[in-house]
Amino acid sequence: MLLTIDVGNTRIKAAVFEGNTIIELFVFTKEELLKQVNFILKKFEKIQNLVVASVGNIGKEQFLSLENKVKIHFISHESQFPFSNLYSTPTTLGIDRMVLASGAVIGFPNQNRLVIDAGTCITYDFIDENNNYLGGAISPGIRLRYQSLNDYTAKLPLLSKKEPENYIGGSTQESIHSGVINGVSLEIGGFIELYQTQYAKFIIILTGGDADFLAKRLKYTIFANSNFLLESLNQTFQYNQK
Repeated sequence: MLLTIDVGNTRIKAAVFEGNTIIELFVFTKEELLKQVNFILKKFEKIQNLVVASVGNIGKEQFLSLENKVKIHFISHESQFPFSNLYSTPTTLGIDRMVLASGAVIGFPNQNRLVIDAGTCITYDFIDENNNYLGGAISPGIRLRYQSLNDYTAKLPLLSKKEPENYIGGSTQESIHSGVINGVSLEIGGFIELYQTQYAKFIIILTGGDADFLAKRLKYTIFANSNFLLESLNQTFQYNQK
């Protein structure tokens, strides 16, 4: 058994794998890290390896107390990946984006892939059919857009994610919902259309915390999987073991 841990900007997601099958999923805060991991290791005594990818402010030292219970592996820029990294600043490419690209290459071989991760930030990553990682884009995610409207204005309220009733907002709150949700949806659609001008065919993989919410709003054929990063972590670990 394998335990994968994705340390994001706002929360931690974990999954227990038996081969390529997810046995159980967990979501918790950074403050709960050691408590939750110890709980998982106790519940699943057959876990032998723990694989971590972190973009948050949690480093290797946070896991030192677990070394006598499980073998710990950190995915880093020194790990092996099944693609050529053509990013002009390869060491600044986020580990989460590299893991997603790895999962796209392994899971969807011999084709162009666009990975869209709709989390705290929305990231776009393109890997061509020859397994060249070309780059992509980064923009604020849904929660950040709501929060920034409240943080950087005097009177706009802080709202939570909600499907807008109409693209024409009839009130301040409805206008915010329309601007944020429709803005994100149109942005994603616009990026897809840009890629279509250069690439005749590619698969679109949508993941992240807002993937399920956004998938129904997009008119394109999309492979939506909110757990794609955790699954990609499992596949990247197996790739490195080989």
